[in-house]
Amino acid sequence: MKLLDALRVVLIVFVPFYLLAVNIRNFLFDKGLLKQTPVNVPVISVGNLTVGGSGKTPLTIYISNLLKSSGFNPGILSRGYGRRTKGYIYVSDGTNFLREVEDCGDEIYQTVQECSVPAAVCEKRVEGAIKFLEDSKVSSIVLDDAFQHRWLKRNLDILIFPQRFLVEENPLRRLVLPTGNMREGFKSMKRADIVIINRKFSEKKELTAQLCSKFVNANIFYSYYEVMGFIDIKTDEYYQISDFYGQKSIVVSGIANPHSFLKGLQDVKIDTSAKIIFIDHKNYTIKEVEQIRKLFYETNANSVITTHKDAVKLARFSKQLDDIDIYYLKIRMRFEKEDEFNNLILSSLLEAKIN
Repeated sequence: MKLLDALRVVLIVFVPFYLLAVNIRNFLFDKGLLKQTPVNVPVISVGNLTVGGSGKTPLTIYISNLLKSSGFNPGILSRGYGRRTKGYIYVSDGTNFLREVEDCGDEIYQTVQECSVPAAVCEKRVEGAIKFLEDSKVSSIVLDDAFQHRWLKRNLDILIFPQRFLVEENPLRRLVLPTGNMREGFKSMKRADIVIINRKFSEKKELTAQLCSKFVNANIFYSYYEVMGFIDIKTDEYYQISDFYGQKSIVVSGIANPHSFLKGLQDVKIDTSAKIIFIDHKNYTIKEVEQIRKLFYETNANSVITTHKDAVKLARFSKQLDDIDIYYLKIRMRFEKEDEFNNLILSSLLEAKIN
């Protein structure tokens, strides 16, 4: 860790050049010299300023379910990070998956499983939105991970920060790339209509005076995660949290920041001492499955617990895991001022439809 921090210090000489490029691009968009393309349905963008692990996928799921239950007939358009394909792909019609998880990415697959809404992936959001509307007949679009993808005009821009990044991380990481973990500087928050600070499974913590000054004009909401239970990867059967009390489990994770996942398990009395932590968007093969099996039998565990994001990829190894009970932790995002947040989202879409 000390070596990594030392490398961050060395790379700080490149920060001004990266920041200059970002600022020039944003200036061109702000002045209309780079044009945003509208589509004929309301668009909500979910994004962040940090690299990975902020909670965009749970937020996309929350908003999509909110729009669906309110009659806005939403669809989700994502880049499809980590997929083996390129270009536009129609992922789901809302009822059936039309492509495999490797073709479209783990996050969009997870989102569709949770929401049962049409979904597509495309690196070029304008092209993707146009083709998606032709394929799906949706009445609104939720853009996943799109704050920096400004070519497609949106009616609502939502920005999400992990609380841990703001209050606990090394301050160097609050610089822009390549030294820090920020894609853009804090001043880019002015583009956001809503800013969410996601405390995940942690208690709410106050921001420093310096950070408060950066958030002073932001429309801020605090979100957190609630554990719902455990889902059997092979059968989709639901289990209560209490069903796992006293069990010895192997924890498997391939997400950007496993800290909150481990914290959530610990909060419901799951022993996380035996674990395998992979890189984000891990592409599981037989090699990793055998690694999981080996640790499972070496520790005489009762079960394997993983994330939903990992589960959508591990599910295809059901045959190789037929003698192992494997579950994913089911969570949902909540808000401290939930009614106020919901009303703001829905009123923004109503206004967009009227205009």
